[in-house]
Amino acid sequence: MTNGSLQSDLQTLHEHLAATSERPVERTASRWIGESEAIADDLVGRDADPDVVAERIGHVVDLLANVDTTEDAAADEHVDAARTVAAEILEAVDESDG
Repeated sequence: MTNGSLQSDLQTLHEHLAATSERPVERTASRWIGESEAIADDLVGRDADPDVVAERIGHVVDLLANVDTTEDAAADEHVDAARTVAAEILEAVDESDG
């Protein structure tokens, strides 16, 4: 995985998570999503070691696993998309390490 594609994926992840802040999201879900967004935001635009990226995106995956529903269809779609992108990032980082 090139740094450019990784940064693009991290940006996409962050955008999906940030988009939920404009939606009427259930309070507990909002907390998990907000923590995930902060982690993603911290990685965007930085040249982080792949192990650090994998660890932090792993945290995002774990945090988002706590979100069953946001009680808003559009926010749910963004959360689902964020889960997909996070999984793709982990897979790509794993492949580049192996």
